[in-house]
Amino acid sequence: MARSRAARELGLKRGEFDLAVMLGRIRTVADPAGGRRRVRREEIDRVREVPGFPESLRERIKAVGTAEGATLMEITPARFTRLARAGVLTPVKFYINRYRAIVWLYLAEELRQFAKSEANAALLTGRAPQVLRDRLGEGVDLRARNWRGRHAGFLLRQSEDPWERAAAGASLLDPVQLAEMVRDPYERAYLNRLKPEPFTQAPPESPTTRIVERITTADDPDELSWLRANLILTLEEARRLRPAPRPGRPPIVATPRPHPTLDPLPWPAARVDPEQAERRDEPRGLLKWLRRRRN
Repeated sequence: MARSRAARELGLKRGEFDLAVMLGRIRTVADPAGGRRRVRREEIDRVREVPGFPESLRERIKAVGTAEGATLMEITPARFTRLARAGVLTPVKFYINRYRAIVWLYLAEELRQFAKSEANAALLTGRAPQVLRDRLGEGVDLRARNWRGRHAGFLLRQSEDPWERAAAGASLLDPVQLAEMVRDPYERAYLNRLKPEPFTQAPPESPTTRIVERITTADDPDELSWLRANLILTLEEARRLRPAPRPGRPPIVATPRPHPTLDPLPWPAARVDPEQAERRDEPRGLLKWLRRRRN
């Protein structure tokens, strides 16, 4: 059934349903006709049979903003924002408010788990570790980058075809960068057709669209290197499976893959300064990857 109908049958708002799909709480299947992914009746029944439904599902997919997130973690909103900017907390979604400001939302379940872990205690009380203060002093804001990493993982998990996987990575690249990597105009057109739906229905030149494009387009050097490498691998696999559609040629129906599926490369972690990594007086774990080598 269509996703909109599935959301109604489960008593979920559209945003709740989409987030549940992204988090893997609700499984979808490809549409044989090539449309948006759909939901089987058996999946609706499975979700309904989970103990405590629907409140248990809503609790697991609840997304909160900075103020509520800070309350859950028993810290100030200012500290919460610093942790998010430093990349310690990863947004699960975002929206643009009427003032054209970016509002980041976080998974409440993740925040509670983070706050309960003794390994994170030093981040929640007292003076922030020096490595974190140094990064924030340099103007670091990793919220968009971390969201893109999470979103890329979701897109790749939803992709059942190498062309779809290639389109998932291509959707995070600037059109100029994509054109440099994919010279064939028919392949580019096919990738653009397979890209996920845009995050906004605003006019292309509107301020809202420009803000969304800035969030959804990769700009970090490590991130770009990962996307380029992953696109090269997935395109090689896709071309072996079937060529991109071209005018005057009947489309080739996908057949069982003759080649093993290539696992996507892991999303890049920030570079670690080996000298700082040797220090014993600083917290480990989530802060460790923040210690980048300075140029």
